[in-house]
Amino acid sequence: MEKDQKEVFRDSIATIDESGKRNFIFPKKPKGDLYKYRTYVSWVLLAFLLAAPFIKVKGNQFLLFNVIERKFHIFGFPFWPQDFHLLVISMLVSVVFVILFTVVFGRIFCGWMCPQTIFMEMVFRKVEYLIEGDRSKQIKLEKQEWNAEKIRKRVLKWFVFFIISFVISNVFLAYIIGSDEVLSYITQGPMANIGTLLKLLIFTAVFYFVFAWFREQVCIIVCPYGRLQGVLLDNKSINVAYDFVRGEGENGRKKLRKDEDRDNLGIGDCIDCKQCIQVCPTGIDIRNGTQLECINCTACIDACNEIMDKSGFERGLIRYASEDDIEKKEKIKLNARLIAYSAILTILIGVLVTMLFLRTDVEATILRLPGQTFQSTENAIRNVYTVKFINKTTEDINNVSIKLISHEGEVQMVGGQVSIEKQGLKEGTLFIDIDKKDLNSSKEKLKIGIYSGDKLIETTSTNFMGPLIIK
Repeated sequence: MEKDQKEVFRDSIATIDESGKRNFIFPKKPKGDLYKYRTYVSWVLLAFLLAAPFIKVKGNQFLLFNVIERKFHIFGFPFWPQDFHLLVISMLVSVVFVILFTVVFGRIFCGWMCPQTIFMEMVFRKVEYLIEGDRSKQIKLEKQEWNAEKIRKRVLKWFVFFIISFVISNVFLAYIIGSDEVLSYITQGPMANIGTLLKLLIFTAVFYFVFAWFREQVCIIVCPYGRLQGVLLDNKSINVAYDFVRGEGENGRKKLRKDEDRDNLGIGDCIDCKQCIQVCPTGIDIRNGTQLECINCTACIDACNEIMDKSGFERGLIRYASEDDIEKKEKIKLNARLIAYSAILTILIGVLVTMLFLRTDVEATILRLPGQTFQSTENAIRNVYTVKFINKTTEDINNVSIKLISHEGEVQMVGGQVSIEKQGLKEGTLFIDIDKKDLNSSKEKLKIGIYSGDKLIETTSTNFMGPLIIK
Protein backbone atom coordinates (compact mmCIF):
# COMPACT_ATOMS: atom_id res chain seq x y z
CA MET A 1 0.00 0.00 0.00
CA GLU A 2 1.36 3.42 -0.96
CA LYS A 3 2.38 5.58 2.00
CA ASP A 4 0.28 8.65 2.66
CA GLN A 5 2.45 11.53 1.45
CA LYS A 6 1.19 13.74 4.25
CA GLU A 7 2.92 11.49 6.78
CA VAL A 8 6.32 11.28 5.04
CA PHE A 9 7.72 13.98 7.36
CA ARG A 10 7.45 11.56 10.29
CA ASP A 11 10.12 9.31 8.72
CA SER A 12 12.87 11.92 9.00
CA ILE A 13 13.96 14.92 11.03
CA ALA A 14 14.92 18.36 9.80
CA THR A 15 18.40 18.21 11.34
CA ILE A 16 19.52 15.21 9.26
CA ASP A 17 19.73 15.31 5.45
CA GLU A 18 19.01 12.45 3.05
CA SER A 19 22.63 11.25 3.17
CA GLY A 20 22.50 11.04 6.97
CA LYS A 21 24.73 14.07 7.57
CA ARG A 22 24.00 16.88 9.99
CA ASN A 23 21.77 19.59 8.55
CA PHE A 24 22.39 22.75 10.56
CA ILE A 25 19.35 24.86 11.35
CA PHE A 26 19.56 28.63 10.90
CA PRO A 27 16.37 29.94 12.51
CA LYS A 28 15.22 33.45 11.78
CA LYS A 29 15.41 35.81 14.75
CA PRO A 30 12.00 35.71 16.48
CA LYS A 31 10.06 38.82 17.39
CA GLY A 32 6.62 39.43 18.82
CA ASP A 33 4.68 39.55 22.06
CA LEU A 34 5.28 35.95 23.13
CA TYR A 35 8.99 36.17 22.39
CA LYS A 36 9.13 39.31 24.53
CA TYR A 37 7.38 37.51 27.41
CA ARG A 38 9.70 34.52 27.00
CA THR A 39 12.66 36.89 27.22
CA TYR A 40 11.37 38.31 30.51
CA VAL A 41 10.81 34.82 31.93
CA SER A 42 14.30 33.80 30.77
CA TRP A 43 15.91 36.76 32.51
CA VAL A 44 14.29 35.73 35.78
CA LEU A 45 15.24 32.06 35.39
CA LEU A 46 18.79 32.87 34.28
CA ALA A 47 19.23 35.10 37.31
CA PHE A 48 17.92 32.28 39.52
CA LEU A 49 20.13 29.60 37.91
CA LEU A 50 23.26 31.74 38.21
CA ALA A 51 22.55 33.04 41.72
CA ALA A 52 21.00 30.02 43.47
CA PRO A 53 24.27 28.31 44.53
CA PHE A 54 25.59 31.59 45.94
CA ILE A 55 22.53 32.43 48.04
CA LYS A 56 22.67 31.38 51.69
CA VAL A 57 19.72 30.68 53.98
CA LYS A 58 20.75 30.44 57.64
CA GLY A 59 24.23 29.56 56.48
CA ASN A 60 23.02 26.85 54.08
CA GLN A 61 23.49 27.10 50.34
CA PHE A 62 20.10 27.65 48.69
CA LEU A 63 20.60 24.72 46.28
CA LEU A 64 23.36 22.12 46.67
CA PHE A 65 23.61 18.64 45.13
CA ASN A 66 26.88 17.31 46.53
CA VAL A 67 26.59 13.67 45.50
CA ILE A 68 30.21 12.95 46.42
CA GLU A 69 29.79 13.88 50.09
CA ARG A 70 26.05 13.02 50.07
CA LYS A 71 25.04 16.51 51.16
CA PHE A 72 21.99 18.15 49.64
CA HIS A 73 20.41 21.54 50.26
CA ILE A 74 16.96 22.19 48.83
CA PHE A 75 15.75 25.80 49.22
CA GLY A 76 18.15 26.19 52.14
CA PHE A 77 17.05 23.03 53.97
CA PRO A 78 19.92 20.54 54.48
CA PHE A 79 19.24 16.90 53.63
CA TRP A 80 21.46 14.02 54.72
CA PRO A 81 21.59 10.40 53.53
CA GLN A 82 19.17 9.65 56.39
CA ASP A 83 16.68 11.98 54.65
CA PHE A 84 16.91 10.11 51.37
CA HIS A 85 13.23 9.16 51.59
CA LEU A 86 12.35 12.86 51.50
CA LEU A 87 14.38 13.34 48.33
CA VAL A 88 12.63 10.36 46.75
CA ILE A 89 9.21 11.77 47.57
CA SER A 90 10.32 15.20 46.28
CA MET A 91 11.36 13.60 43.00
CA LEU A 92 8.04 11.76 42.77
CA VAL A 93 6.19 15.04 43.33
CA SER A 94 8.26 16.65 40.56
CA VAL A 95 7.65 13.79 38.13
CA VAL A 96 3.89 13.69 38.75
CA PHE A 97 3.71 17.48 38.45
CA VAL A 98 5.53 17.36 35.10
CA ILE A 99 3.23 14.57 33.91
CA LEU A 100 0.11 16.48 34.95
CA PHE A 101 1.45 19.70 33.43
CA THR A 102 2.25 17.90 30.17
CA VAL A 103 -1.17 16.23 30.00
CA VAL A 104 -2.82 19.65 30.18
CA PHE A 105 -0.33 22.04 28.56
CA GLY A 106 1.89 19.81 26.44
CA ARG A 107 5.61 20.57 26.15
CA ILE A 108 5.38 24.19 27.30
CA PHE A 109 8.09 23.56 29.92
CA CYS A 110 10.63 22.94 27.15
CA GLY A 111 9.98 26.23 25.40
CA TRP A 112 9.69 28.49 28.45
CA MET A 113 11.60 26.99 31.41
CA CYS A 114 14.07 24.32 30.29
CA PRO A 115 17.70 25.42 30.98
CA GLN A 116 18.79 23.95 27.63
CA THR A 117 16.30 26.14 25.73
CA ILE A 118 16.97 29.23 27.85
CA PHE A 119 20.74 29.09 27.39
CA MET A 120 20.47 28.12 23.71
CA GLU A 121 17.82 30.59 22.56
CA MET A 122 18.27 33.45 25.00
CA VAL A 123 22.07 33.47 25.41
CA PHE A 124 24.03 31.64 22.71
CA ARG A 125 21.60 32.34 19.88
CA LYS A 126 21.45 36.04 20.76
CA VAL A 127 25.27 36.20 20.70
CA GLU A 128 25.16 34.52 17.29
CA TYR A 129 22.64 37.03 15.95
CA LEU A 130 24.76 39.89 17.31
CA ILE A 131 27.99 38.67 15.68
CA GLU A 132 26.83 36.95 12.48
CA GLY A 133 23.46 38.58 11.83
CA ASP A 134 20.05 37.07 11.13
CA ARG A 135 19.17 33.89 9.23
CA SER A 136 20.06 35.05 5.69
CA LYS A 137 23.42 36.46 6.78
CA GLN A 138 24.27 33.30 8.71
CA ILE A 139 23.47 31.10 5.71
CA LYS A 140 25.55 33.35 3.46
CA LEU A 141 28.45 33.25 5.95
CA GLU A 142 28.22 29.46 6.15
CA LYS A 143 28.47 29.08 2.37
CA GLN A 144 31.21 31.60 1.68
CA GLU A 145 34.91 30.76 1.54
CA TRP A 146 37.13 31.20 4.59
CA ASN A 147 38.16 34.83 4.22
CA ALA A 148 39.10 37.51 6.76
CA GLU A 149 35.44 38.33 7.53
CA LYS A 150 34.43 34.72 8.14
CA ILE A 151 37.50 33.97 10.26
CA ARG A 152 36.97 37.11 12.35
CA LYS A 153 33.28 36.43 13.00
CA ARG A 154 33.68 32.71 13.67
CA VAL A 155 36.69 33.09 15.98
CA LEU A 156 34.93 35.87 17.91
CA LYS A 157 31.76 33.78 18.24
CA TRP A 158 33.65 30.67 19.33
CA PHE A 159 35.65 32.69 21.88
CA VAL A 160 32.50 34.23 23.39
CA PHE A 161 30.84 30.78 23.42
CA PHE A 162 33.86 29.38 25.27
CA ILE A 163 33.77 32.16 27.90
CA ILE A 164 30.03 31.65 28.48
CA SER A 165 30.53 27.87 28.71
CA PHE A 166 33.33 28.39 31.24
CA VAL A 167 31.09 30.60 33.39
CA ILE A 168 28.29 28.00 33.21
CA SER A 169 30.79 25.31 34.26
CA ASN A 170 31.81 27.29 37.34
CA VAL A 171 28.17 27.76 38.34
CA PHE A 172 27.48 24.06 37.67
CA LEU A 173 30.44 23.15 39.87
CA ALA A 174 29.10 25.42 42.63
CA TYR A 175 25.89 23.35 42.63
CA ILE A 176 27.94 20.18 43.15
CA ILE A 177 30.81 21.02 45.53
CA GLY A 178 29.45 24.25 47.03
CA SER A 179 29.90 27.91 46.18
CA ASP A 180 32.36 28.49 49.03
CA GLU A 181 34.72 25.89 47.58
CA VAL A 182 34.47 27.37 44.08
CA LEU A 183 35.11 30.91 45.33
CA SER A 184 38.12 29.69 47.31
CA TYR A 185 39.53 28.02 44.18
CA ILE A 186 39.07 31.28 42.26
CA THR A 187 40.84 33.37 44.91
CA GLN A 188 43.69 30.86 45.18
CA GLY A 189 44.27 30.98 41.43
CA PRO A 190 44.26 28.25 38.75
CA MET A 191 47.84 27.10 39.32
CA ALA A 192 47.03 26.15 42.92
CA ASN A 193 44.18 23.89 41.78
CA ILE A 194 45.27 22.29 38.52
CA GLY A 195 43.09 19.21 39.04
CA THR A 196 39.96 21.30 39.56
CA LEU A 197 40.84 23.47 36.54
CA LEU A 198 41.12 20.38 34.33
CA LYS A 199 37.69 19.20 35.48
CA LEU A 200 36.28 22.66 34.80
CA LEU A 201 37.73 22.61 31.29
CA ILE A 202 36.13 19.20 30.68
CA PHE A 203 32.74 20.58 31.77
CA THR A 204 33.37 23.66 29.63
CA ALA A 205 34.09 21.45 26.61
CA VAL A 206 30.83 19.56 27.18
CA PHE A 207 28.76 22.76 27.43
CA TYR A 208 30.58 24.24 24.44
CA PHE A 209 29.90 21.11 22.38
CA VAL A 210 26.21 21.17 23.34
CA PHE A 211 25.56 24.84 22.60
CA ALA A 212 27.96 25.40 19.71
CA TRP A 213 27.38 22.22 17.72
CA PHE A 214 24.88 19.70 19.15
CA ARG A 215 22.22 22.32 19.90
CA GLU A 216 18.63 21.30 19.12
CA GLN A 217 19.75 17.67 18.87
CA VAL A 218 19.63 17.57 22.68
CA CYS A 219 15.87 18.16 22.56
CA ILE A 220 15.29 15.81 19.63
CA ILE A 221 17.63 12.91 20.38
CA VAL A 222 18.87 13.03 23.99
CA CYS A 223 16.06 14.43 26.13
CA PRO A 224 13.58 11.71 27.19
CA TYR A 225 10.86 14.25 27.99
CA GLY A 226 9.94 14.72 24.33
CA ARG A 227 9.26 11.02 23.99
CA LEU A 228 6.85 11.16 26.90
CA GLN A 229 4.50 13.15 24.69
CA GLY A 230 3.46 10.01 22.87
CA VAL A 231 1.90 8.53 26.01
CA LEU A 232 0.90 11.71 27.83
CA LEU A 233 -0.72 13.83 25.14
CA ASP A 234 -4.19 13.33 23.75
CA ASN A 235 -6.62 15.35 21.65
CA LYS A 236 -7.49 17.47 24.68
CA SER A 237 -3.92 18.54 25.53
CA ILE A 238 -3.04 22.16 24.80
CA ASN A 239 -0.07 22.63 22.48
CA VAL A 240 1.32 25.10 20.01
CA ALA A 241 -0.96 24.05 17.18
CA TYR A 242 -1.84 25.04 13.64
CA ASP A 243 -5.54 25.62 13.02
CA PHE A 244 -5.80 23.34 9.99
CA VAL A 245 -9.56 23.86 9.71
CA ARG A 246 -9.14 27.57 9.17
CA GLY A 247 -5.74 27.41 7.49
CA GLU A 248 -6.51 24.78 4.86
CA GLY A 249 -10.15 25.53 4.08
CA GLU A 250 -11.70 23.15 1.54
CA ASN A 251 -8.98 23.42 -1.09
CA GLY A 252 -5.82 23.79 0.95
CA ARG A 253 -3.39 26.66 1.39
CA LYS A 254 -2.15 29.03 -1.29
CA LYS A 255 0.08 32.07 -1.77
CA LEU A 256 -1.69 35.38 -1.28
CA ARG A 257 -2.70 37.23 -4.41
CA LYS A 258 -4.04 40.73 -4.59
CA ASP A 259 -7.83 41.15 -4.63
CA GLU A 260 -8.58 37.40 -4.75
CA ASP A 261 -11.68 36.08 -2.97
CA ARG A 262 -10.23 33.19 -0.97
CA ASP A 263 -13.58 32.33 0.62
CA ASN A 264 -15.25 31.66 -2.72
CA LEU A 265 -12.19 29.73 -3.91
CA GLY A 266 -12.34 27.57 -0.76
CA ILE A 267 -8.76 28.48 0.15
CA GLY A 268 -7.69 28.68 3.79
CA ASP A 269 -6.06 31.61 5.58
CA CYS A 270 -2.57 30.07 5.39
CA ILE A 271 -0.70 31.91 2.61
CA ASP A 272 2.16 29.37 2.62
CA CYS A 273 4.78 31.99 3.49
CA LYS A 274 6.81 29.39 5.44
CA GLN A 275 7.76 31.96 8.09
CA CYS A 276 6.72 29.46 10.78
CA ILE A 277 9.36 27.05 9.44
CA GLN A 278 12.09 29.69 9.17
CA VAL A 279 11.80 30.77 12.82
CA CYS A 280 11.55 27.24 14.24
CA PRO A 281 14.71 26.32 16.22
CA THR A 282 14.23 22.63 15.38
CA GLY A 283 13.34 23.22 11.71
CA ILE A 284 9.90 21.59 11.69
CA ASP A 285 6.73 22.59 9.86
CA ILE A 286 4.12 23.09 12.58
CA ARG A 287 1.41 22.72 9.94
CA ASN A 288 2.12 18.99 9.87
CA GLY A 289 0.63 18.66 13.34
CA THR A 290 2.05 17.76 16.76
CA GLN A 291 5.62 16.46 16.41
CA LEU A 292 8.26 15.13 18.77
CA GLU A 293 10.67 17.92 17.73
CA CYS A 294 8.32 20.76 18.72
CA ILE A 295 9.42 22.39 21.98
CA ASN A 296 6.46 24.80 22.19
CA CYS A 297 8.73 27.86 22.00
CA THR A 298 5.93 29.94 20.35
CA ALA A 299 8.28 31.47 17.74
CA CYS A 300 5.93 30.23 15.00
CA ILE A 301 2.95 31.89 16.72
CA ASP A 302 4.65 35.29 16.68
CA ALA A 303 5.78 34.87 13.07
CA CYS A 304 2.31 33.80 11.91
CA ASN A 305 0.57 36.60 13.81
CA GLU A 306 2.80 39.15 12.09
CA ILE A 307 1.93 37.72 8.66
CA MET A 308 -1.78 37.62 9.52
CA ASP A 309 -1.62 41.31 10.50
CA LYS A 310 0.03 42.22 7.19
CA SER A 311 -2.41 40.07 5.21
CA GLY A 312 -5.50 41.46 6.92
CA PHE A 313 -6.51 38.14 8.46
CA GLU A 314 -7.36 37.40 12.08
CA ARG A 315 -4.54 36.38 14.40
CA GLY A 316 -4.38 32.91 15.92
CA LEU A 317 -3.90 30.69 12.88
CA ILE A 318 -1.13 29.15 14.98
CA ARG A 319 -1.89 29.36 18.71
CA TYR A 320 -2.07 27.47 21.97
CA ALA A 321 -4.96 25.06 21.41
CA SER A 322 -5.95 21.41 21.62
CA GLU A 323 -6.86 19.31 18.62
CA ASP A 324 -10.44 19.02 19.87
CA ASP A 325 -10.56 22.81 20.24
CA ILE A 326 -9.48 23.26 16.61
CA GLU A 327 -11.57 20.50 15.07
CA LYS A 328 -14.63 20.39 17.34
CA LYS A 329 -14.44 23.74 19.18
CA GLU A 330 -14.35 21.85 22.49
CA LYS A 331 -12.53 23.48 25.39
CA ILE A 332 -10.51 21.40 27.85
CA LYS A 333 -12.52 19.78 30.62
CA LEU A 334 -11.76 17.68 33.67
CA ASN A 335 -11.51 14.01 32.77
CA ALA A 336 -10.62 10.83 34.65
CA ARG A 337 -6.92 11.10 33.85
CA LEU A 338 -6.63 14.70 35.05
CA ILE A 339 -8.53 13.88 38.25
CA ALA A 340 -6.34 10.82 38.93
CA TYR A 341 -3.04 12.69 38.41
CA SER A 342 -4.29 15.62 40.49
CA ALA A 343 -5.31 13.31 43.33
CA ILE A 344 -1.93 11.52 43.31
CA LEU A 345 -0.09 14.84 43.23
CA THR A 346 -2.14 16.21 46.13
CA ILE A 347 -1.49 13.08 48.23
CA LEU A 348 2.26 13.15 47.51
CA ILE A 349 2.51 16.86 48.37
CA GLY A 350 0.59 16.22 51.60
CA VAL A 351 2.92 13.36 52.55
CA LEU A 352 6.01 15.45 51.73
CA VAL A 353 4.83 18.48 53.72
CA THR A 354 3.92 16.27 56.70
CA MET A 355 7.30 14.54 56.68
CA LEU A 356 9.10 17.87 56.40
CA PHE A 357 7.27 19.15 59.48
CA LEU A 358 8.09 15.93 61.38
CA ARG A 359 11.76 16.09 60.37
CA THR A 360 13.99 16.81 63.37
CA ASP A 361 17.09 18.99 63.53
CA VAL A 362 19.09 16.25 65.24
CA GLU A 363 19.05 12.57 64.40
CA ALA A 364 20.34 10.00 66.88
CA THR A 365 20.97 6.32 66.24
CA ILE A 366 21.61 4.05 69.23
CA LEU A 367 22.60 0.43 68.50
CA ARG A 368 23.82 -2.36 70.75
CA LEU A 369 27.54 -2.95 70.40
CA PRO A 370 27.98 -5.86 67.94
CA GLY A 371 29.24 -9.10 69.46
CA GLN A 372 28.50 -7.98 73.02
CA THR A 373 25.97 -9.66 75.28
CA PHE A 374 24.42 -8.12 78.38
CA GLN A 375 26.31 -7.86 81.68
CA SER A 376 24.64 -8.86 84.93
CA THR A 377 25.32 -7.46 88.38
CA GLU A 378 23.58 -8.23 91.67
CA ASN A 379 20.59 -5.96 90.99
CA ALA A 380 20.94 -4.61 87.45
CA ILE A 381 21.49 -5.56 83.82
CA ARG A 382 23.88 -3.54 81.66
CA ASN A 383 23.99 -3.21 77.85
CA VAL A 384 26.69 -1.43 75.85
CA TYR A 385 25.70 0.76 72.87
CA THR A 386 27.24 2.83 70.13
CA VAL A 387 25.57 6.19 69.53
CA LYS A 388 25.71 8.40 66.47
CA PHE A 389 24.45 12.00 66.41
CA ILE A 390 23.86 14.02 63.25
CA ASN A 391 23.37 17.78 63.59
CA LYS A 392 21.36 18.99 60.56
CA THR A 393 21.35 22.62 61.66
CA THR A 394 23.78 25.48 61.04
CA GLU A 395 24.45 25.98 64.77
CA ASP A 396 26.47 23.98 67.29
CA ILE A 397 24.42 21.98 69.79
CA ASN A 398 26.00 21.88 73.25
CA ASN A 399 25.50 19.93 76.47
CA VAL A 400 23.95 16.91 74.75
CA SER A 401 22.88 14.16 77.15
CA ILE A 402 20.78 10.98 76.95
CA LYS A 403 18.01 9.92 79.33
CA LEU A 404 15.63 6.98 79.51
CA ILE A 405 11.96 7.85 78.95
CA SER A 406 10.21 4.49 78.98
CA HIS A 407 12.08 2.83 81.87
CA GLU A 408 13.72 3.63 85.14
CA GLY A 409 17.45 3.26 84.83
CA GLU A 410 20.80 4.93 84.43
CA VAL A 411 22.57 6.09 81.25
CA GLN A 412 26.31 6.70 81.27
CA MET A 413 27.96 8.30 78.25
CA VAL A 414 31.68 7.75 77.88
CA GLY A 415 33.17 11.23 78.22
CA GLY A 416 30.01 12.73 79.71
CA GLN A 417 28.00 15.38 77.89
CA VAL A 418 29.04 16.11 74.31
CA SER A 419 28.75 18.92 71.78
CA ILE A 420 27.82 18.41 68.13
CA GLU A 421 29.23 20.82 65.57
CA LYS A 422 26.91 22.41 63.01
CA GLN A 423 26.10 20.01 60.19
CA GLY A 424 28.45 17.61 61.91
CA LEU A 425 28.49 14.00 63.05
CA LYS A 426 29.44 12.74 66.50
CA GLU A 427 29.93 9.14 67.58
CA GLY A 428 30.38 7.64 71.01
CA THR A 429 29.72 4.81 73.43
CA LEU A 430 27.24 4.57 76.28
CA PHE A 431 26.09 2.14 78.97
CA ILE A 432 22.49 1.61 80.04
CA ASP A 433 21.75 -0.02 83.40
CA ILE A 434 18.23 -1.16 84.33
CA ASP A 435 17.15 -2.92 87.54
CA LYS A 436 16.18 -6.55 87.07
CA LYS A 437 12.85 -5.93 88.74
CA ASP A 438 11.94 -3.38 86.04
CA LEU A 439 12.42 -5.85 83.18
CA ASN A 440 9.43 -7.82 81.93
CA SER A 441 11.12 -9.80 79.16
CA SER A 442 14.50 -10.78 77.78
CA LYS A 443 14.16 -8.15 75.05
CA GLU A 444 12.78 -4.75 76.01
CA LYS A 445 12.04 -1.81 73.71
CA LEU A 446 13.52 1.36 75.21
CA LYS A 447 12.39 4.87 74.40
CA ILE A 448 15.27 7.29 74.80
CA GLY A 449 15.35 11.09 74.90
CA ILE A 450 18.17 13.26 73.56
CA TYR A 451 18.52 16.50 75.50
CA SER A 452 20.42 19.74 74.98
CA GLY A 453 20.62 20.99 78.54
CA ASP A 454 17.04 20.53 79.79
CA LYS A 455 15.47 20.73 76.32
CA LEU A 456 14.29 17.54 74.60
CA ILE A 457 15.52 17.75 70.99
CA GLU A 458 14.97 14.19 69.73
CA THR A 459 13.59 10.82 70.72
CA THR A 460 14.74 7.44 69.50
CA SER A 461 14.43 3.79 70.48
CA THR A 462 16.61 0.73 70.84
CA ASN A 463 16.49 -2.82 72.18
CA PHE A 464 17.66 -3.85 75.65
CA MET A 465 18.70 -7.46 76.13
CA GLY A 466 18.47 -9.31 79.45
CA PRO A 467 18.21 -12.82 80.92
CA LEU A 468 15.27 -15.03 80.10
CA ILE A 469 12.46 -14.22 82.52
CA ILE A 470 10.08 -17.04 83.45
CA LYS A 471 6.88 -16.04 85.20
